Formats: sequence, structure tokens, C-alpha cells
Amino acid sequence: MYDLLIVGAGPIGITCAIEAQKAGLNYVVIEKGVLVNSLYNFPTNMTFFSTSKKLEIGGIPFISHNEKPTRREALEYFRRVNEDWNLNIKFYEKVSTIKKLDNKIFDVNTSKKTYKCKSVIVVTGFYDLPKTIDVSGGNLPKVKHYYDDWHPYIGQKVAVVGAANSACDVALELYHKGAEVTMVIRKESISPRVKYWIKPNIENRIKEGSIPAFFQSNITQIKEGEITIQTPEKYITIENDFVLAMTGYLPDYDFFQKIGIRCHNDEYQTPIHNETTLETNIPNLYIAGVIKAGKYTSKYFIENTREHAAMILKNILEQRKQDDS
Repeated sequence: MYDLLIVGAGPIGITCAIEAQKAGLNYVVIEKGVLVNSLYNFPTNMTFFSTSKKLEIGGIPFISHNEKPTRREALEYFRRVNEDWNLNIKFYEKVSTIKKLDNKIFDVNTSKKTYKCKSVIVVTGFYDLPKTIDVSGGNLPKVKHYYDDWHPYIGQKVAVVGAANSACDVALELYHKGAEVTMVIRKESISPRVKYWIKPNIENRIKEGSIPAFFQSNITQIKEGEITIQTPEKYITIENDFVLAMTGYLPDYDFFQKIGIRCHNDEYQTPIHNETTLETNIPNLYIAGVIKAGKYTSKYFIENTREHAAMILKNILEQRKQDDS
């Protein structure tokens, strides 16, 4: 019997574990992949927008070579946090169901065993479910929703879909490494939220024609060797080897529904929860991290969700005192 079970070993899941350990709770973290699994799957050469100071958790200093750390530095930092705190994390184990047996106990089934616990925190992020391109050919192997490294695209004709940070980062890196890059952008301009040192760079490459961009446009068909784009004026077909759809990601709503978390029926489908305690419609089941915002995936980051752990643990401990009294 655990006091607390945490689903997800990302930075905020780790923070929840640290707070639970500080409070003396018997806890376990279940992670379907590796430590900070989403960060591990980020592009190899990625640099964070946040400073290393804003990514710190658990009182462990994050020292990086530059003000903004790299993916590699972040992986090493969170490895060190896990090691220093000696956290109880089970890797390569996926949670399948969470059922409440009565008013106080949860039954959590995973790919390996069944756990019983008094409280659950779901910190699953959204990086595992990309927004797919729902067009003919959208499931071809040449269509990718994750970008790791530039090397496979040298000398290739690559269409980058999107206009936010990921799309602009990918387009610029591939252009500088020798790919023929074309951008397909649904809106009329590059997103205003693009990093301030990236935005003028990508806009200048587009303006000079180094990176052709089709604004207010969509890919309507994908074939081996070509794609068709609907522009405001007409349909055009261009040669193409790869489509990198940097169109964003979604929380796992199927999992929410399966375990009983209800969501608001609005634009962002935000999970229903108490803003102060982060408790969902299911008593003693909490959410934390970026999934708090539902489909509004650009609202929360590590730096503004670190406080979620303390908010949740405060509520758990207050309820525990009430139960003891």
C-alpha cells in the first residue's frame, strides 16, 4: 500500500516525488519509458528557451555552459537529481487503468503488476500524441511528427509544416545543414511566440527566398516524391522527400476518459480540476504539469509548473491530518 502513486517521471513528476519524499510519504513513480522521457525525445541539438536556473528542482543547482542549457545538459541534470534524491521510480512500466475501489483506495494496473495507493498524481505531459496530418498519404513513412537530428535530411527536399518554435528551429537547422526546405504555414505569418533570437532569422530567410514559405496554406495530398499544397490562390505540386509536421501535440484524452477524469467542453478541453489543489473530479486523484491546460499546450512549461507539486502535497497532507483526527 502506497500513500501516493505518481504517473510519469518527467521534471514535474520528479518534483512531486521529491515533495512526497520530503513529507515522509510512501510513494512510487511509474514511468512507461526512461527518465524525463519527453526531454530524451527532443531534438538532439535543442537548446531550452528557459534559463538553467528556472529549470532547477529539488534544491539541486543546474549549472550549464551557457545561460540557456542544452538537451544533453538537461538530461544529465535530471539524472543527477534522481540520483541525489534516490527516488523510487519504476521505468519501462506503463499504467493501463486506475480504478477507485472505495472512498480511500485506488487500484492501479500497469504492464507489470497491480499497485494499491491512497492518492494518485497524473503527470503524463502531451509529447506522445502528435497532431497528425489528416490527408491522403498522411501515414506514409516519409511523414514524421518528431525531429531528432539533421543528418538524415542532407540533400533532401523537406517540407516543414507549422510556424511555432519547433517548426522554425527545424527549418533553420535543416537549411544550414544542406536540405532544401519549404515551409507550409496555416496562418498568415510566423507565430509571435517564436523565440526572439529565432524569429527575425527565419523571417529573413523567408524574405530572401532561401526558405520558401506558403502562408495561409495546407498540404492536401502526400505522395512518394511530391506533395500538393492548397494556397490562397491555387493548388500547387512540388517535389518532396520528407514532410516534418511540427504541428504540436495533445494530452492523452483516451487515458483521461478511461480512468474517469472529465474535461470541460470548450476550446481547450481542460481537465476538470480544483485550481488551488489540482484535485480532479475524482477525489484524491490529481493532475500536474502541462496537461493542466488541456489543448492549450503553450501555456505551461517546467518553470511555471514546478509549484504544482507543493500545491498537491499540501492538500494530501491536510487531508491526511483530517483523516487522522
